[in-house]
Amino acid sequence: MSLFDRDKSAERLPVALITGFLGSGKTTLLNRVLGDSRMARSLVLVNEFGEVGLDHLFMEQVGGDMVLLQSGCVCCTIQGDLDRTLRDIARRRAAAETPPFDRVLLETTGLADPAPILQLLLNHPMISHDYRLDGVVTTVDAVNGTRQLDEHTEAVKQAAVADRLLISKTDIADIASSSRLRARLEELNPGAALYEIVQGDIDPALLFDSGPFDPAGKGDKVQAWLNAEAHDHAHRHGDHEPHHHDRSRHNEHIGSFCLTFEEPLDWDFFNRWLMAVRASWGDRLLRVKGVLNVAGESQPLVIHGVHRTFHPPTLLARWPDTDRRSRLVFITRDLDRASVEESWKQMMEEV
Repeated sequence: MSLFDRDKSAERLPVALITGFLGSGKTTLLNRVLGDSRMARSLVLVNEFGEVGLDHLFMEQVGGDMVLLQSGCVCCTIQGDLDRTLRDIARRRAAAETPPFDRVLLETTGLADPAPILQLLLNHPMISHDYRLDGVVTTVDAVNGTRQLDEHTEAVKQAAVADRLLISKTDIADIASSSRLRARLEELNPGAALYEIVQGDIDPALLFDSGPFDPAGKGDKVQAWLNAEAHDHAHRHGDHEPHHHDRSRHNEHIGSFCLTFEEPLDWDFFNRWLMAVRASWGDRLLRVKGVLNVAGESQPLVIHGVHRTFHPPTLLARWPDTDRRSRLVFITRDLDRASVEESWKQMMEEV
């Protein structure tokens, strides 16, 4: 009998977290996608209707905090704490007191640190019963993005934890500035997929399905979510080739790397080590995600955490490919690969 839960993501509502610094285009993006019929049966959580400018999209007032748009999308304001809003929405949905929706889009404020929201979605028992984190999408301003990354640690963290990065305003930014920003983002978060958007015009599908859950069990999304090869490449590049562009005072503190384990892992031993890593460096772990080969299990185990908060490990339906190595990606602040590897070696020596 397995020690782990089978993945039950299909039973929970996927939540896409949309973050990005002030002026990076979140409002333009939302205004555009909310008018798209492909967003039907989506719920969008915003801080204020007025900030997004939805007047021309209103169709029917459902409640003081909720409207049904012509596209079939439901828009709702966050009332008080986010966890209370999410729990209230889940209750109202179960009681058929809202228009039907199958997924949630959550917009943060421009100055938000995404970590507390990720922690809430990953391991709050009353939230994870109804919702699952589907992925993090971050908008970055091609005109002002480099300066914002230099001056604001929030902007760096928003970009560092993203599964997908959307570079906005490329139509008014000069080519050299856009190229420098793209290189900067690729260095900061090599595992994230990069897209350029103009006036918020994108396929709404880019806002969803960037997490590890794959309803068909094919595993392609698991590979894209982890993207271990990108972090490995970035590490090798850093070892052997100098960086010629300037590094920001925030950027230089944040990095990523991937640890690979060739043999199946003993879960008790591995979990003790991971708990020690979290206890020692939890504040420095911006995001940790992995696909593990655990001894005694025929299916891959997925783990996902932010700081000291980790989602309960779950078994996926099948391996994404024939590679059975365990891969663990770290996105960290002021924590290097050597320190984490040394902690593993020391624990192995104690056995």
